[in-house]
Amino acid sequence: MHSISAPFSASGGRSSLRDEDPSVAPGDIAVGVVIGRASEYFDFFVFGIASVLVFPAVFFPFASQLQGTLYAFALLALAFVVRPLGTVLGMWVQKRFGRSTKLTLALFLLGSSTAGMAMLPSYASAGASAIALLALCRIGQGLALGGSWDGLPSLLAMNAPENRRGWYAMLGQLGAPLGFLVASGLFAYLWSDVSRADFLSWAWRYPFFAAFAINVVALFARLRLVLTHEYERELEARELEPCDIGELLGTQGGNIFIGAFAALASYALFHLVTVFPLSWIMLYSQQEVGQFLLVQMAGAVLAAAAMPVSGLLADRVGRRRLLGSLAVLIGLFSVCAPWLLDGGTLGQDTFILLGFVLLGLSYGQAAGAVTSNFLPRLRYTGAALTADLAWLIGAAFAPLVALGLSARFGLGAVSLYLLSGAACTLIALRANRVLAMKD
Repeated sequence: MHSISAPFSASGGRSSLRDEDPSVAPGDIAVGVVIGRASEYFDFFVFGIASVLVFPAVFFPFASQLQGTLYAFALLALAFVVRPLGTVLGMWVQKRFGRSTKLTLALFLLGSSTAGMAMLPSYASAGASAIALLALCRIGQGLALGGSWDGLPSLLAMNAPENRRGWYAMLGQLGAPLGFLVASGLFAYLWSDVSRADFLSWAWRYPFFAAFAINVVALFARLRLVLTHEYERELEARELEPCDIGELLGTQGGNIFIGAFAALASYALFHLVTVFPLSWIMLYSQQEVGQFLLVQMAGAVLAAAAMPVSGLLADRVGRRRLLGSLAVLIGLFSVCAPWLLDGGTLGQDTFILLGFVLLGLSYGQAAGAVTSNFLPRLRYTGAALTADLAWLIGAAFAPLVALGLSARFGLGAVSLYLLSGAACTLIALRANRVLAMKD
């Protein structure tokens, strides 16, 4: 097992193909990674923002606004719960029918699920069936996202130059602030431009149609990329193919959990500066929602600017040390969270802007932080399941837990929640270091 900065495990490894065949440049791979991740994040944030602004009134009018938002956040988590299953099913399809079949099925399922949400009836017209259909579409999105794993992030990590791995690691993460910027901008425009009745009747559906179009285009672009002869040859040579799940769990299952918890602080912060504060403003603040979305858009710009800085710092001091230092900063930030969120417009805006800067610095290096620990033949599936578990543990229930606890016990509960994520990251990084030293 290697340290966090190793390109991949020496056990069963091979020399870099970059020295033997430079046909696939890291910059070309990065384009595919950014396209795929930006579309996924846009789709995710469209659902997340709608869970606050739309779903409580449209699908849960029988409940209070707080309870309706909690119900919507429970549906938000569904996609992350089933995503590992989507990954396993996708690996099964790829082994039997090929990568192109797997990605095509994922494209069809993701597009139909997202477009289906845009055409759902409201609770007023269809009753509980509307909620069931929304949940079904959300499950379809989760299965599709798991099945859409293409191996490009792992290929990018392997092909990145020795002294620029931190830089290339953050490129795919740029999709997060870009996706949030577009999604929040679209909702901010609709929220401010149409009446509230029109917004809840038909205008909220447009972002879902946009998400459908973007995902279809992005997945087709990725298909055209990964199915070229050069990429297929490179993926095969790097052993980036599905492996036996039983062998992976039995041989290196611990690496999946270490990798998931190593990124926990970043993934927890991810939702606590995007979806959760919007719900808090909607329920308990006097600040206008459209104005707050603009502040969050400014925060997304700061996060996007901070990510290249994270790449430079990681290449200078090491990814593990940087993630550990930022986990400490996130812990300190969590202590200030209650005072900032309860500090009126100035405090809330400060929370958002500082939080997004920390998110950009930490999340820029969170993906695949320890996937180099996997044996080459296990890395493709191992990296996918590690990412799935990181989302499930760190982000899936974050808005639901944060809002539920803060409504019942106050904003101090949010502090403890984020602080626990920072502690888990430090423990996982330490465990990774100890295991690497033993190896």
